[in-house]
Amino acid sequence: MIPGGGQPNMQALLQQAQKMQQDLAAAQQELAETDVEGSAGGGLVKATVSGAGELRALVIDPKAVDPEDTETLADLVVAAVHNANEAAQRLQQAKLGPLAQGLGGGGIPGLPF
Repeated sequence: MIPGGGQPNMQALLQQAQKMQQDLAAAQQELAETDVEGSAGGGLVKATVSGAGELRALVIDPKAVDPEDTETLADLVVAAVHNANEAAQRLQQAKLGPLAQGLGGGGIPGLPF
């Protein structure tokens, strides 16, 4: 039997929630500070994004630049950014997934996971 007439220890629950919130904030900060890279065209175009998905850098090899075919270059840029964002999403899942599971896997209204 739980002491206090079956009521959960609210202080302990609040402390646990606060710790998870701090862990989540720390993980989000780490994501914002971590860079991941994506590429396309065999490395002719490279995009760097933060773990939070913010585009930070774009490098285009001069061999990818053909003034007569800017459409292919645009496609390579989009593909490189997409590839980098996929890497950022995998990093987010690795960092934030365990924290969300600790909160019941997203069953708490008002929380972004």
